[in-house]
Amino acid sequence: MRKYGILCLLCILTACDWFPSKEVRTKRLVDQEMQTIDWNGVDQYPLFDNCDEVASITGQKQCFEATLLRHFSATLNEFEYQLEGDVHDTVHVDFKIDKMGAISLLHMDKNARVEDQIPEFEIIITRSLMTLPPVAPALKRGIPVSTKFRIPIVLNTK
Repeated sequence: MRKYGILCLLCILTACDWFPSKEVRTKRLVDQEMQTIDWNGVDQYPLFDNCDEVASITGQKQCFEATLLRHFSATLNEFEYQLEGDVHDTVHVDFKIDKMGAISLLHMDKNARVEDQIPEFEIIITRSLMTLPPVAPALKRGIPVSTKFRIPIVLNTK
């Protein structure tokens, strides 16, 4: 009988190691959840006022891109350029929309031919970005997040 008592006492003393604590279980759940998150995607694209927030993510993306391209086209059409020969080049523009919806230019590919033909091109694109209509930031799990974009601007004078 005494042996059974000692055995039961040993089992009771080591039972705490058999069941993980709440902290350990919580950490495991958080780790599992973190692995399932797609860190490169967003749940809702940045939205301009004319875009529908209940549309699918694809619809939101199309509306965002269409509004952005219309704005760039309108800005570029406001200027007249004196060009020597035909220009057919693509300039990539990297910009960021932060958690508050503020837009900033990150980088623009330097293209020697475009810089020679249109020296103020970077200023025009920067001004165009700064005069975009207000934009709501992207959302990830209901939380505003910063997003980076890279858009190609195709210049074709033919």
